[in-house]
Amino acid sequence: MTGKILLYDTTLRDGTQGEQVNISAEDKIRIARKLDEMGIEYIEGGWPGSNPKDARFFEMARKISFHTSRLTAFGSTRRSNVKPENDESLTAILDAETDAVTIFGKSWTFTLQRYGSYP
Repeated sequence: MTGKILLYDTTLRDGTQGEQVNISAEDKIRIARKLDEMGIEYIEGGWPGSNPKDARFFEMARKISFHTSRLTAFGSTRRSNVKPENDESLTAILDAETDAVTIFGKSWTFTLQRYGSYP
C-alpha cells in the first residue's frame, strides 16, 4: 500500500459531549496544540455556531500557527427553507476562517422531523 493515512481528531467536539464534561476555550487551545505536536493532520475544533465557547475558541485559534495540523470547523447543512447565504450556522462556520470545514447532513427521520427537512 502506497497511500498515506490522514488522521482526523474529533476530541474538541465529540470528546466534550459527555455528561459533566466541560472544558474552556483555553483548554481547547492547549489540547489543539498538543494534537498538533503529535502530528494529527486535521483537528475538528467544534461547531462555531453552536455556543459562545466554540466561537471564542475559533477566534483564539486564528492567532495560532499550527505546524502540522489543519483546524476544521464542524456544522450541518442548511436549515430547510433558509437560503445558504442566510443560514446563521453556515455563516459561523465560514467566519471561523479554518483551512477546512466538516459538513454533515441529516438522514434519520427523527432528526429530520425535529430539525427540519433538507431539500
